[in-house]
Amino acid sequence: MIERPDERILIKAVKALNKHLPAERKTLLALLREEKPAVRARDGSLHRIMRGELEELATLVSEDEQRSLRLPIYLELTADYGRGFARVHGVLDCAVVRRVLDTGKGGEADETLFINREDVRRLRRRLPTATEYAFFYTL
Repeated sequence: MIERPDERILIKAVKALNKHLPAERKTLLALLREEKPAVRARDGSLHRIMRGELEELATLVSEDEQRSLRLPIYLELTADYGRGFARVHGVLDCAVVRRVLDTGKGGEADETLFINREDVRRLRRRLPTATEYAFFYTL
């Protein structure tokens, strides 16, 4: 596929918007064991995750899920989903977001969850450091 110049500019802009995302996410269990829980971002900065948020998440998931849940949870934003909507991807991530928001919508085994603007706000208020916005653009 040949990229047009305007597509290259857009791709670079989206990459720049996502520099804050971690180079590698860590499991909830690993973060709970750290004295100062944090992940290293792609831009080299350190993103600290508040212990209170980790402890809250630990009450919502089993020990096995603590070994599997990778943080931060991504809230994927793109114009494709409509204004104010975000997508959560991954069976465990979706289940955890449902538990945090206390919604019974959908099944626990769903791979994808779409949440509206108000739910995004509620989630970010409760877990500001354990969630991150990720920006996408489809060509």
